[in-house]
Amino acid sequence: MAAPTPALLSKRQLNRALLARQWLLAREAATPVAAIERMAGLQAQLARPPFVGLWTRLARFTREDLLKVLHARTVVRVTAMRGTLHLLSARDYIAWRGALQPALDRTVTAVAGTSLADMDLRAAERVTRALLERAPTTFDAIRRHLEKDFSHVNVRHLAYAIRMTLPLVQVPERETDWGFPGAADFALADLWLRKKVSSAAASPKDLVRRYLAAFGPAAVTDAQSWSGIPGLAPVFEELRPTLVTFRDDRKRELFDLPDAPRPDPDTPAPVRFLPEFDNVLLGHHDRSRVISEDYRPRISSPNLQIPSVLLVDGMVAGVWCVERKRGEVTLVMEPFGAIPVKRKSELRDEAERLLSFSEPDAQAKSVRFKA
Repeated sequence: MAAPTPALLSKRQLNRALLARQWLLAREAATPVAAIERMAGLQAQLARPPFVGLWTRLARFTREDLLKVLHARTVVRVTAMRGTLHLLSARDYIAWRGALQPALDRTVTAVAGTSLADMDLRAAERVTRALLERAPTTFDAIRRHLEKDFSHVNVRHLAYAIRMTLPLVQVPERETDWGFPGAADFALADLWLRKKVSSAAASPKDLVRRYLAAFGPAAVTDAQSWSGIPGLAPVFEELRPTLVTFRDDRKRELFDLPDAPRPDPDTPAPVRFLPEFDNVLLGHHDRSRVISEDYRPRISSPNLQIPSVLLVDGMVAGVWCVERKRGEVTLVMEPFGAIPVKRKSELRDEAERLLSFSEPDAQAKSVRFKA
C-alpha cells in the first residue's frame, strides 16, 4: 500500500508553529537557561539583543536574570551556528561543539581560502592554548601573540581559524550594562566550564532534533541554513522513523517532531519587538513564514546586518530602533505598510514597556512612528 500523502501546511500554519516554539504567542514563566535551550540558542553578535530577545519572550524578565547565569557559567557566549556568536546553555555547548565543527570549518575555508595551506593550525592552537592557560585575553592580543611565531602567514586568517577550531568562551564583565564590552576577553572553554569541550567530529542528530523543536516543521535546507552544516539529508533520513512529515505550498518536504506544537492558524498573535539578528529571521532558508518576499529586501544589507523588526499578526511589518539625544531616548518605528489603528496602539504600548526595560536610566522616554 502506498504511503499517505503528507498533509499540506499553509504559510500561516507554519507561522503559528514558529511563534509557538519561539515563545512569541505568549510570554512564558521560565528561566533564561530554559528559554535559551528552548530556542536552540540565541544569536549574540551584539551584546544587547539577547536581553531584548528574552524580554520579549519571558514574563517578568530582568537584565540581572541573564547576567546571573552568564557569571554562573550556565550560559556561555560562544562561536556556534554558522560561525557566529550565540548564547547557549553550557550543557548544549558541550554537547553540540563537535557536531558544529563542520560548519566552523566551512567558515574558515571561506575566509582563509588558499592561505590555509601555509598554516600549521595544530601548532597555532598549542601556542594559543598556552597563552590562554595563563589568563583570558582579547582576540587582538591573541593575534599579536601569534605574530611572534607565525609572521610568515596571514596572521588575521590564522587567528580567525583558531577562533573556529579551538573551543573558546567570551568572558562576561560585571561592570558592563549588557554583560560584555565591545572587545571581550576569550577563555579556553575547558577551563571556563571546568569540563572537557571537544571539537572532534560528532553526530548532529541531537542538534537536528533540537532544531526541529525550536523551528519546525522545516526542510533539510532550512536546518542546513540555520546550522551552517552541509549535507544533513542522511541525518534526516536516519531520524525519519521518529519524525512526522508535511509539505509546504512549494511542495517541499518538511520534517517535525510528532508532539511539537502546531497551533490553529487563527490563533491570535500579539505584536512583538524583535532585536537585531533574532532567531525568527535566521532559522530557515525559506523565511516566507515570517516575512513576505516584498519586505525581505528591506531587512537585507551588504554587510549581513539584520535589523530589529516589528511583528504584527506574526509577520514582519517594519523595523525599529532607539535614538538617544541628551538623556532622552526615543523608540522609532518604521512600518513597511499600513497598520490598523488598533495594532498601532498595541505597538505604542509595547514600545513604552520595552523602553522601560532597556533604558531605565533615561531622563525622558518617547515613542513615535516614522512616516
